[in-house]
Amino acid sequence: MKLAVEFPSVSYREGPAGVGQLAKAIEDIGYDQLDIFDHVVMGFPIEGRDGRYGAKMPILEALMTLSYAAALTSTIGLGTEELVLPQRQPVLVAKQVSTLDTLSGGRVRLGVGIGWQPSEFEALSENFRTRGKRTDEAIELLRACWRDEQIDHNGKYYTSVAMGMEPKPPQGGHLPIWIGGGSEAAFQRVGKYGDGWLSSQVRDADDAKRAMDAIKAAASAAGRDPETLGWQGQIAPPPRPGDTEAKMYYADLDRVAKRVADLKGMGFGWAAVNATAVFQSGARSIEAMIEALGNMHDRLRSEVGR
Repeated sequence: MKLAVEFPSVSYREGPAGVGQLAKAIEDIGYDQLDIFDHVVMGFPIEGRDGRYGAKMPILEALMTLSYAAALTSTIGLGTEELVLPQRQPVLVAKQVSTLDTLSGGRVRLGVGIGWQPSEFEALSENFRTRGKRTDEAIELLRACWRDEQIDHNGKYYTSVAMGMEPKPPQGGHLPIWIGGGSEAAFQRVGKYGDGWLSSQVRDADDAKRAMDAIKAAASAAGRDPETLGWQGQIAPPPRPGDTEAKMYYADLDRVAKRVADLKGMGFGWAAVNATAVFQSGARSIEAMIEALGNMHDRLRSEVGR
């Protein structure tokens, strides 16, 4: 089973050297993938607004952080879990990701989602209500930018006429795009467009089977081979403010190992460790997080192998 780490932006508190030290350590420990979550801004809790996470939560920009990690690592995969694609201009995203893939030697896996925070879309002058449809079209445009010598896309939301984008990423149009989400619309999107599913909150085997069956059916309906899809499950979602029990989740290695074994039994080939939650569980420094992630890696490998 492959193991990913969702990188903790809170590491910035120990400076650029600390961020680099942690990224390199995650590779050296033996994790397969370094992912980072994406938000540009977070809303303060005013009336009528979802305040599931604090507005002062530290968040490093995802693609900039991955480029920094790319320069300090050599083998680990680099990706997003997930980039909020419809609040970003897709041609620019295509160029940024292509450049990251070029400079990292073809190590990028792009994870995308449609987002949940209307105020963030408003701050970025993007339409929250059309985000699903725009995501579908944006994925098609990303592929064209990475694959085609001449890019011609005339869609409902985005237009590129007789344009070129070079250099192409080393992985070309096959640069993997994994898609997150737990709705029926998300399952359809994964099946039609994705190379894999990023699951954040699957509860049990029945929940996983329902989602995977829907994704596979959508892939078959789109003329794609469902057996080529990848599956990544998050061990535990990020704790919400005030949830003390969730904050201590990663302090119990037996509990974490059981969850990963359960994910493997459900059919997931990847499991994702949330390192921000590792920080919240008591590993309050770079050195402590490295030690905790090392111990966790050893425990999980003994449970589920490679």
